[in-house]
Amino acid sequence: MNDGKISLVLMLSYNGARYSGFAKQKDGSVITVQDEIERALATLFRRPVETVCAGRTDAGVHAREQFVSCVFELAEIESRTSYSIGVSMNALTPDDVVVKRVQFAPPTFSARFDAIAREYRYRIVCGPTPPLFLSEFTWWRKGRLDVSAMRDAASYLVGEHDFKSFCKAASAQGKTTMRRIESIDIVEEEHLGEQCLAVRIIGNAFLHSMVRTIVGTLVQVGAGNRDASWVADVLAACDRSAAGETAPAHGLVFWHVEYPTGILSNEMV
Repeated sequence: MNDGKISLVLMLSYNGARYSGFAKQKDGSVITVQDEIERALATLFRRPVETVCAGRTDAGVHAREQFVSCVFELAEIESRTSYSIGVSMNALTPDDVVVKRVQFAPPTFSARFDAIAREYRYRIVCGPTPPLFLSEFTWWRKGRLDVSAMRDAASYLVGEHDFKSFCKAASAQGKTTMRRIESIDIVEEEHLGEQCLAVRIIGNAFLHSMVRTIVGTLVQVGAGNRDASWVADVLAACDRSAAGETAPAHGLVFWHVEYPTGILSNEMV
């Protein structure tokens, strides 16, 4: 690798229920996923290690595929394998954070900036009785939702738009709020015998609380409170107060990250 350095890339899964999001906080007053990963890395490599993630999940949000990268001197890890690093990391992290895969990349690689697409999935259970097995990972709503209307509403969001109406207002100040959504699919699923709706959203990048606000807005349409075309007005308003509620965090999973083909390797080269 270039200049005797290499990027270590970890693919994580985690249950976000007890964490105040992925990103560590300056005052260190709360527990975050990044805190746990960097603590484990520091123990394993006997020095502080700074990491970069593919996407900062909010408090209570889960991840199936969260990628984290960090740069090392090649001499620090050349005696290790991806397998041994994974085993050690899983021994050093809590049970609700799992290192699923360990890979390598050039030292210039960034888990954040090299990502070309991200996918989130949000699950909703509709009906008079709450879910049991899916309770930690779905938003339960007693009323029925018009899925066809939600799909019509979602079509207004596909493409490149200013999503200022769909993000936390404070996070939008002085920053671009243009984003591109490649697709939004709403499908029926069954898990452990329980039915749910899954909202699958793929885009290049996402703003703070953007996916949860999109879901909350689509639910307003599905519940019959708004017409599908209302979503176009929400987009045009560029005002967070124009959109629907922010859906609860525990229904959201950071599902998948796509990188250019060949940039990640299972072996050091």
